[in-house]
Amino acid sequence: MQSPQQILAIALKQASSHLAGPIIDDLEVVRKVSFLSRNIQNRAGVRLLLSCLLAKIHKPDVDIRKPYTEIGGSDSYSGRTYDEGYVSQFIAENDLPCNPTTAFLTPALRNRNSVLTPNLNLVGRPAEVYQYALDLLTAVHSNQVAADKLLAEVIRHLLIFRDERKHRLASMLDELKASHDSVPLSAEAIISLIEKHLSLRGASRLPVLVVAGAYSTVSDYLKERVLPLESHTAADQQTGALGDLQITVLDDDEIITSYEMKTNPVTTLDIDHALQKIVDRGRNIDNYIFITTAPIQSEVQEYARNMYEQTGGIEFVILDCIGFLRHFLHLFHRLRLQYVETYQKLLLAEPNSAVSQPLKEAFLALRRTAEANEV
Repeated sequence: MQSPQQILAIALKQASSHLAGPIIDDLEVVRKVSFLSRNIQNRAGVRLLLSCLLAKIHKPDVDIRKPYTEIGGSDSYSGRTYDEGYVSQFIAENDLPCNPTTAFLTPALRNRNSVLTPNLNLVGRPAEVYQYALDLLTAVHSNQVAADKLLAEVIRHLLIFRDERKHRLASMLDELKASHDSVPLSAEAIISLIEKHLSLRGASRLPVLVVAGAYSTVSDYLKERVLPLESHTAADQQTGALGDLQITVLDDDEIITSYEMKTNPVTTLDIDHALQKIVDRGRNIDNYIFITTAPIQSEVQEYARNMYEQTGGIEFVILDCIGFLRHFLHLFHRLRLQYVETYQKLLLAEPNSAVSQPLKEAFLALRRTAEANEV
């Protein structure tokens, strides 16, 4: 019997050798696979399909439509085990455009004990993602399509989608480099550029990158550094982090400043919770700074200010994200272009689950427009 890793390796090899055309003759099946693989709004369907197909090939006697052991019977199986145990690593190793976490914890798929048939109502958007996934599982169950061929076809589409996105980003970067003979962006133009980027949908991760970019740009001057960023989806309780961004001195791992990013107004409860985290983790930091893209209430600002005496020397501060950036860019005016490059590098390095491909492309397009306007 082939191991799950071997099955995935064989499917990858088959997919890689058929990039020019489909492996499966049934064009309707291919159409549904393409939709699942390319839908950026919901990536759960394609990961569900990968996990269930892998299980079916590994254990041919299981019913591919029963990826929950709670269903009972000898033909049910744990789809989540295959997802987290094998598919997750396969996705990461091959940089496939899939969610970094299991599909079986998404609202539509968790806590289920039902057979995944086409008439099952899996609530989620777009509806076609779940409907097509159920249709394809049934197609395998009814022997309309072989599981091994369908697995290779799914991977083929993911490889094509991955390479298309990489090529698009590379092309946009080349266009930017070609236009770098223009007048350098002013600090205010950079602020406008970042502000427009922050205003786009799905930008909750960006304030972390705004601040991380600032520290990374002037690390040698400040003699401080940013600790490696945690996953966007990881909770502080899981990572042990005090906040979204943690700062240390260059030659030490002792945290001196912690940043927490908020898209909603900071409240006194947020400050109390931050203090409790510091106490629980036994940390003795200098600053706990909230960076927000929402209005700052004066009474909350005053509450934060009073925490200094109560804590014996820890400063709690609430800063407006754009205000922070404006002060930084004018303070380090000669490094403003280096900051843009650093922010862009951090942005493009983020997994698509944290910063979507359209959000990355939007920044490159906004930057090119801004630079063209400076001429």
